[in-house]
Amino acid sequence: MTERADLHTTARPLKGRRAIITGGTTGIGRAIAVMLAANGAKVYICGRDERYLQDALAHIRQVGEGDGMITELADPDKVRAFFDAGEAYLGGFDITVINAAVAAGGLTQMTEDELRYAIAVDFTAYLLSAHHAANRMTPIGDVVIIGSLSAHILGPSSTVYAGIKSGIAGFSEALRRELGPKGIRVSLVEPGKVGSDMQYPDVPDDKQRQMIKAEQMLRGEDIAAGVEFLLTQPTRSVIQQIVIVPRALEGE
Repeated sequence: MTERADLHTTARPLKGRRAIITGGTTGIGRAIAVMLAANGAKVYICGRDERYLQDALAHIRQVGEGDGMITELADPDKVRAFFDAGEAYLGGFDITVINAAVAAGGLTQMTEDELRYAIAVDFTAYLLSAHHAANRMTPIGDVVIIGSLSAHILGPSSTVYAGIKSGIAGFSEALRRELGPKGIRVSLVEPGKVGSDMQYPDVPDDKQRQMIKAEQMLRGEDIAAGVEFLLTQPTRSVIQQIVIVPRALEGE
């Protein structure tokens, strides 16, 4: 007779876990931070705007425990300082969500300074964050890398962002193989269109609300639900990649 316990795998609880989240003050990062806190994880976040930080922390503290800081991840020293602060606050950590990013367009549409900044935040800071996570996290740990469907939908106005996210996808796959034997799982989450300040100025708030209502755009909480799924899998398994897109755009 089949035991009832054999019918479903055992979910790994989030309660008691400790998470560092880059870019946790708005959009996807904020939704993930609130989800983790609501499930009993202690979180530490960062952002670039004090108003957004305080608003995010207020929501986090309504449902759980967390803190954060204002920083600039384009500066490698400040990436290190953020992880130092997060590790000190949390007393160690076993979840890292690498999410902070800025929008970038076509190569010829950007100045050299804009290009350098996008690379620093969207690529260099990602790798540095992963490096800190790999060397500091408590096994069994999870590194969740937020990529983008832009890595696969290529166009003349997305050359820089698509190139960076394609690189992040390759990095994530290789890193998973490197860190898996060391007790750290690596998962790549690639969202489609998500309502956030990343959509400005092309898609203002009112248009975003219309698209979400029409199910042509996702909310950050939809991505957080996917992250919750992969983080709660048993330690013997790893969700390598999740692609989450709006249903109503699938026919395009």
